[in-house]
Amino acid sequence: MTTYADWESQQDHAAVTVDGHTLDVAYYDAGTGDPVVFVHGIPTNSFLWRDVVEPIAKHRRVVVPDMLGYGNSSLADTFDRSIRAQERMLEELVSTLDLGTVSLVGHDLGGGVALRYASHTPELVDQLVLSNAVAYDSWPVETITELGLPGHAEQNDAEDIQRLLEKMFGNTLADDPDETFLEGMTAPWASEAGVTALVRAAVATNTNHTTEIDPETIAAETLLLWGADDEFQPIEYAERLDDDIADTTLTGLEGATHWVMEDRPERYRDELTDFLVG
Repeated sequence: MTTYADWESQQDHAAVTVDGHTLDVAYYDAGTGDPVVFVHGIPTNSFLWRDVVEPIAKHRRVVVPDMLGYGNSSLADTFDRSIRAQERMLEELVSTLDLGTVSLVGHDLGGGVALRYASHTPELVDQLVLSNAVAYDSWPVETITELGLPGHAEQNDAEDIQRLLEKMFGNTLADDPDETFLEGMTAPWASEAGVTALVRAAVATNTNHTTEIDPETIAAETLLLWGADDEFQPIEYAERLDDDIADTTLTGLEGATHWVMEDRPERYRDELTDFLVG
């Protein structure tokens, strides 16, 4: 079983420039062949994909970054970490690593980043997978909005945030949370700098960054691989995307919530691998 420490030890780092800031992006890179880039959401990090990427890396190159302000990427309180800025990060990382045309897999806010990238550069995305992704006006959700309220960082220390996140995952996963998963999701926030970074990430959630996107401009073959029991990003939004994107397959996984790859890991891996590898 891969632990968060194992995952960290395998990460590489690259410098990207976003809005005039030179920032560090931590990323996992494995396999060879046509690249697949995985993008996580809030309040997670690249460790979310730890068990998903292994079968795909046997056939393709997988690149899994920590978004700016998350995980082991730059945390400093001096830059925008909205999905608009994360799209710029993704663009810079793809260029820096000379990936060219990619397949994108996005969850939660990472799905919003992938939506924007696939819409703005349709010629550079051949396959798109969206899992319980933010879209249209589906977000931000109350839990994240509350994290970004003024004074939250002053009122809550790292232990408070740890308990808050553990409670959130415990209440929203389909089954009892795995301790390895919980450690990986909460470890990056377990410091004063981490608490500030999480609050800044919550403040940066901006629904205008998806309402301005026209999904009809997306040319990529698209899989909507959705936890059907999600209260944060209900499957109705996947159905809207299914109507608006030209080439789509919608697969709802029953008994899976927002954290679909944790709730139904084997089924999720199988569906994803079939789509990306064939």
